[in-house]
Amino acid sequence: MNLDLNNKVIIVTGGAKGIGKGIAMVLASEGAIPVILGRKAIDNQIVVDEIVATGGKAFQVAAELSKPDECQKAVAAIVAQFGVIDGLVNNAGVNDGVNLEHGSYDKFMESLHKNLVHYYLMAHYALPYLIKSKGAIVNIGSKTAETGQGGTSAYAAANGGRNALTREWAVEMLKYSIRVNAVIVAECYTPMYDAFIKSLPNPEGKIAEINKTIPLENRMTTAEEIANMVAFLLSQRSSHTTGQLIYVDGGYTHLDRAINLVHH
Repeated sequence: MNLDLNNKVIIVTGGAKGIGKGIAMVLASEGAIPVILGRKAIDNQIVVDEIVATGGKAFQVAAELSKPDECQKAVAAIVAQFGVIDGLVNNAGVNDGVNLEHGSYDKFMESLHKNLVHYYLMAHYALPYLIKSKGAIVNIGSKTAETGQGGTSAYAAANGGRNALTREWAVEMLKYSIRVNAVIVAECYTPMYDAFIKSLPNPEGKIAEINKTIPLENRMTTAEEIANMVAFLLSQRSSHTTGQLIYVDGGYTHLDRAINLVHH
């Protein structure tokens, strides 16, 4: 399916690694120009170079998105380069384990800035250009908003906020024909996830244990599978889809846990 994304300028926050990198790579393969936004220019540039080496186009801006003024400067830099913004993928964030029992006000608020506030700010600053292009917004979210996880109050709250903002913005943006959707991730194997697994006493056993809980094919979702849905939602192929929370998770979040007992 041709997604008609050729030369569309699409911001991907956290685009240097993991799911964000997967999104950038798929967008570039569809002819779009992903703009990688991450805190380290060197990491961003590695992805840009990788895309260019395969015949694609990309751009990067270094920004610490937990700082509001850097969100504004990043959008200004992108507009100075291209003059347009056709799409925004809010993806950057980290499951930082700020919990209820041992957390603090400062850590909680810091986590909200890392995981939620910049979603709002990036959309706010990009909005005048998205209005002109009738662009689309995709917010990446996590199952933690719906399932809970334990030990991660701030991250769960941020993801609840991401889901709420997705629906709120979808309503507010109707008058501009800007579509806003979210892709919700459960268990996706990324370099960050790999580092976490390898820090455990029995990494192979833990991966096998997690895989058993994922109904479809008993495996984790790939970054490319997340990215394929994101690209579709950014494109006019999904022209009447807005305000949706789409779970690309192999059935992890919503299918009956008893299914796993049947298979094992």
